[in-house]
Amino acid sequence: MRTMMTILLAAGLLQAQDKPAEVKPEPREAVIIPVKTLTGDSFDRLVKLLGVFGAQMTADKNLRSIVVYAPKDVVEQMRKVVAELDRPGSEAAIGRNIEMTMTFLKCSTKSESGTSTLPADLEPVARQLRAATQYKGIELWDIVPLRMQEGKRVDQSLRLPGSPGASVRIRLDPESVGHKDQSRFLRVNQLAINFTIVVPNSTTRFDSAIDTAGDFVEGQKTVLGKLSGMDDDSAIFVVIALKVLD
Repeated sequence: MRTMMTILLAAGLLQAQDKPAEVKPEPREAVIIPVKTLTGDSFDRLVKLLGVFGAQMTADKNLRSIVVYAPKDVVEQMRKVVAELDRPGSEAAIGRNIEMTMTFLKCSTKSESGTSTLPADLEPVARQLRAATQYKGIELWDIVPLRMQEGKRVDQSLRLPGSPGASVRIRLDPESVGHKDQSRFLRVNQLAINFTIVVPNSTTRFDSAIDTAGDFVEGQKTVLGKLSGMDDDSAIFVVIALKVLD
């Protein structure tokens, strides 16, 4: 009997030694990580990349904030990733391809003579310009297609047809693509259009510029202007249209 009790006690000791020690979970903390630069789809890409940490988190693109509930060391690693990606030109910032069309319209206070040469889709724009401004004669000057990437700056210079001394420089900072209701839009930090006309065989030079920012909605035409023409009776307006490529 005594031998049996000894065997049972020994077995109990062995089982106790084989049982792994209980590991206490590492304490967690709730932290708000601000996002200063990325918005729209860029913000969503950042949040998706942070999913690799498997941490509990909630993101709000309107507040540009990510709330994380995780151990301290995980939070610090996530902070480092946000700091690396929350900047222009990062992997999160550069995303969708975008096609933007800039249409330059030459406008005059003189009434048009003959049939309009404007494309059909620009006729509504021309009607609005005639109703809202003193310019009655509106004709197409040039159409400039631009191909860009979300989060990547564009700086392009080109000559305009019909006038040997006419040129334009376009600087564009497409910050991010976003969604509002059923539409997509491109948020632009800066759109600068510098327009120059040099009169042939003369030192006369006309300079005009537009420098703006805002949201451009896919499928809608936005009219920018006016750029001064060569005299008080003329002006240049720019019509913006864009398409976000999936």
